[in-house]
Amino acid sequence: MRISKGALLVVIAILVPFIVEFRTVLSWFGVEISVLESLVLGAVVVLAIVIWAVWPPNGDAEAEPTRSS
Repeated sequence: MRISKGALLVVIAILVPFIVEFRTVLSWFGVEISVLESLVLGAVVVLAIVIWAVWPPNGDAEAEPTRSS
């Protein structure tokens, strides 16, 4: 994992108000999105962050580098 589980939880918790306020910012520019659309957007962003967090840092299939003798 790229970051700890606790840090991932904090990132997701901080992301929730940003998604809610994103609707407000868009409404200032005349773009109206429904609550369902903002939920889908939030789910996609959270899923992307979780996938990034669990993906191995070096891009290989192994999470831990092996030592050669």
